[in-house]
This record gives sequence, structure tokens and C-alpha cells, in this order.
Amino acid sequence: MKGPPLSATAGSTADHATAASIPGLLVDRVTRTPNATAFSFRSGSGWADLTWAQAQDRVRALAAGLIGLGVESETRVAILSSTRVEWILGDLAILAAGGATTTIYPSNTAGECAFVISDSDTRIVIAENDEQVAKLRSVRDQIPSVRAVVVMDGAGDGDWVHSFADLEADGAKRPEADPAAYAERVAAITGDRLATLMYTSGTTGRPKGVELTHDNWVYVAEAVMAVAIVRPDDLHFLWLPMSHSFGKALVVMMIAAGAPTAVDGSVDRIAANLGELRPTVVAAAPRVFEKIHNTIVATVRGEGGIKAHLFGWARGVGLEATKARQAGKSPSLLTQIQLQVADRLVLSKIRGRFGGRIRYFISGSAPLSAEIAEFFDAAGMTILEGYGLTESSAASFVNRPGAAKFGTVGPPLPGTEVKIAEDGEVLFRSRGIMRGYHGLPDETAATLLDGGWLATGDIGELDEVGRLRITDRKKELIKTSGGKYVAPAPIESSIKATCPYVGNVVVHGDRRNFCVALVTLDPDVTKPWAEANGLGADAAAWATNETVRAEVRKAIDEVNSSLPSYSTIKDFAILPTDFTVETGELTASMKVRRKTVESKYADVLDKFYAGSIQSV
Repeated sequence: MKGPPLSATAGSTADHATAASIPGLLVDRVTRTPNATAFSFRSGSGWADLTWAQAQDRVRALAAGLIGLGVESETRVAILSSTRVEWILGDLAILAAGGATTTIYPSNTAGECAFVISDSDTRIVIAENDEQVAKLRSVRDQIPSVRAVVVMDGAGDGDWVHSFADLEADGAKRPEADPAAYAERVAAITGDRLATLMYTSGTTGRPKGVELTHDNWVYVAEAVMAVAIVRPDDLHFLWLPMSHSFGKALVVMMIAAGAPTAVDGSVDRIAANLGELRPTVVAAAPRVFEKIHNTIVATVRGEGGIKAHLFGWARGVGLEATKARQAGKSPSLLTQIQLQVADRLVLSKIRGRFGGRIRYFISGSAPLSAEIAEFFDAAGMTILEGYGLTESSAASFVNRPGAAKFGTVGPPLPGTEVKIAEDGEVLFRSRGIMRGYHGLPDETAATLLDGGWLATGDIGELDEVGRLRITDRKKELIKTSGGKYVAPAPIESSIKATCPYVGNVVVHGDRRNFCVALVTLDPDVTKPWAEANGLGADAAAWATNETVRAEVRKAIDEVNSSLPSYSTIKDFAILPTDFTVETGELTASMKVRRKTVESKYADVLDKFYAGSIQSV
């Protein structure tokens, strides 16, 4: 199936920027709306703004400084930092200097940083602070290609380390910072030039460097503009990691659209920022939406009484309206009347937690359960779920405003073609598809098939109007010893949506004769409930508490009731701690490293099968 051509609805956002490269998009944006706000960022206890013209002035100076440090065509410059405005300015400067950005997650260990830097042949690293510089110093003998480090928050050492401020100030004095020279250099950047070497977070095996060109990113911006998802009058709040393709794609989209972006990568401040900024568009991974849902539900349960009854009624009314719309019908007159009351008493207060102006959320990077999507839609905040891979520059499919179908990732973006292979694997192609894996020709050939089709590794199906539904990862399908195939992801999502205290779930059963689950509790959500019920604050003790197990069992039984017998969860264990990035069970984008978890808790899993036939 083909998505519509890019020209199908192009022009619906009349002021969008066009160019062959990412710095070219910025140049065009400055020409169109120089004095409009581009970025807002934390400054002391408040926020400071940069207009598009001011942002380009800073990019121009930083680019000249990087050229002074030896950046040339496709020279790799790594960014090792959390999400902040300097990440975006640094990335744009690297590209405007002609270089390519290597992405490194700030949570990576020193050894992981050394691998990415060495594998990518990175020559300069822009690091966030002294802590990140210390990582680099500890492996300096393993990264001989790095000739300079630029630190955002910190001072230079007169040798290897330079300050971000000095780089910008020195660059402003260089001839390359002349506006005419800058414009000429940007105009020479072609779409096939390497823009980003983005390392996958590695749920299995070592990370691979995905080579993404300027045209890959420009395509994503053009495709999103063609379906008018982003408007110039939006306010986009960005907290997602810029080392992930989702975050990077969002920034390119906003440059094209001319929409301002408020930037603060602090996860601890998300709730406060939403209330303070009152954004209209926010993107997140499903885990964030699950956590918000579970916090609201658990809080209301804890309050009990009239509040809990009123919440349940209002939620039910909202869900009735949602289900009617999902079926292509208008809610009944009675439901519409009830919805007005429910909105005034309950639903508007839920929206108020997010600033009260959300036009929609965007979800990506992992499957979102239909139950979570329905909850937010019932409250008047639709989640547009999308789908793409790092290898496709993040955005390839997305539900459209006013036509979202929950449980699907929507139709392909304009310019994307999709087909389903005989074994159910999703294949698609577009201008957004990567150039290849860096230094890995065999893996590139196995993923980029004849005709330019990308083998996604995901199993899916297309509905009657061409919307894609992802059912599971090809490598994560469970085959029981009875020969039955089980898709674990939908079961895991349903359990998390049903029990508000659950943090993560891993369904296990490959080559076993039945399925079991490893369950973790979300400490932030569980603690208030546990203390209110006399269960204490010891998270490890909750794992063996019968009251807690009963809550989880109730959710699993509910999910089991809708599953075929071979897919049902026969038993489960509650683990003493939740999964984290730091302990290795989660990737930086919050995906569970399934094999890591199964290996770490192999003894727990094996006990479920003691005395039974365990494998084929």
C-alpha cells in the first residue's frame, strides 16, 4: 500500500520551510519568521526565549568555532548530553559546519561511550558537564581519534577540553561566521550528505550506528507538514532524549513548521512544566502515558467515596463517547448531555493537569495499549500513536487528528509504501530510510532488501483502510512447546493498563509448555496505596505481600479472560525492584531488554516449570 504523494495535501500549512538540508530548513525558517520564538529554555527559575534569527546567529558562531577545530565534510562530532537547548544548537552547528552528529546517551557508561566514539571515528565530543568529561578522560586511551572535547557546563583546561561559551565566542570572530559565507556553505549541503550517526539502544546485541542523511530528516518534515499535524501556532514541549530518533525528528518538524519548542529534558520536572508552559503538543513513550494513567487511577482509588464514584461515572461516560467515535458514529444525545456534566466535574480537571491546552499527544518508540489511548481520549486528550524505526528516521506511520484508530499506528505518511511479507513481517520504503549501518555491510544487506524495502523485524497487519497494526516483534514471538505462537507485547500492555500499580511486565514461555510473567511494581504509584493500607514503604516487601499479589492476580485474571488458553498467564512473580536504565533492564528509550531480564531472573523462571516438560 502507498501513502498519498507528498503533494497531496502539501500547502495545508502554508508557512512551512523547505530546503535540501536541516541547516537549510533553518535558513528558510529565519527568512519566513525571523522574530518568532524558536526555543524556550530554563533560565534560573524561569524561562528564556530565542527567536529563529537569534538561534541561527548562535548556530552560525558555533559552526565557525567547530570549523576552527577541524570539522569538515561528514566529520563526526558526538553529543553526550541530556536534552537541552544547547544540544539542539550544537547539533545544528555541527551540520552547518558540514559535519555529522554522533549521538550518545548521557546514561551510557564510559565503556559504552568509548565503543560508540571509536566505532563512529568521532573527532570531537560535545559533553554536557564535568561528569561526562570525566567519563571521557577515563577512557581517553581508547578514543585516540578525539582531538577535542567541548563542555557545555564547565571550563576548558587549555588543552583537550574547551568550553561551549568560548567555542561560540571564538567562532563569532572567525571568517566562517560571516553571514554570506555561512549561507554559501549551507547552500552547498546536499540531501545525500550524512547528517546523523544514531546508535540504536540495543535491546539485543551491541548498538549499531544508523547512517541518516539530511534528506532522510527533510522527508520526515515534509511528510508531517503534508498532513498538517503540526501548526505554527502550536507550542511543543520537548523532554524526550535527543539521542533517540523520535526527539530528533520532532525538532526537525518544528523547524519546518515554525512552531516554538520549550526544551527541558528533566524527567522530574515534566508535570510542573506541563502546568507552567501549557503546551498544545507533547510527545512521549507509552511508559509515560501508562504512568500518568496509573497515578490518576491509583489516586482516585485511594481517595474512595464520592470522588471515586464520580470519577468512575465520568470516565465511563467519556469512554462511551470514545467508543462511539471509534465506531464512526456520533455519541447518543444522552451521552452528549452526560458528557457535558462529566467534563465540568471531572474530565476538565484531568486536562488541567497538563495545562488545559493539549490538542493532542504523540506516542511512539513502543506499542501503546488501546486501553490507555481510550482513557486519554475520554478525558479530551487524544493520543496520536505513530510508528517508525531509527532506520526510517523515526516517523513512517501516524494516526491523523480527528481520525485516530486506537490499537493501530495509523496509515503511512505521504511518500511511504508498505507491504506485509508472507511471514507477517512489516516491510516499507520511503525517502526516510537509512543509508545503512555504519561499517556493517552484511547487516545492512539483511535489513535493506531489494527494491529499497526496509525489513522492520515487526509483525503486523493492515486494516481495510490501510492503517497498520503492529502485533509484536518478530524475534520476540513466543512459541510454546505445544507449537502455539504467543505475542507477549499486547498481553504485557493490557496487564499494565488493568493494574495501576504495575510498572513493567515480561511474559515468558518460549519453548515452555505454558506462559508465566515477571511483574514489577511502580514505586511512585504503589507507595501511597501501600502505606494507606498498612503495607509499609518497603518496596521489596511488597513483592511477597498477599494483598499486593491479589491486586496483580485480579488484573491478570481479567486479561486472561479474553485470551486463548495457550496464551494465558498461568503464574507470575513480583520482582523486588522495578526495571531501570541504570540497572540494565531498560534501554534509554524505556524499552524492556527482554533477554537481559530473562537471563537475570532465570532462576525465578525455572522454578515455575520445575517438574514439567520445559522445552521442545
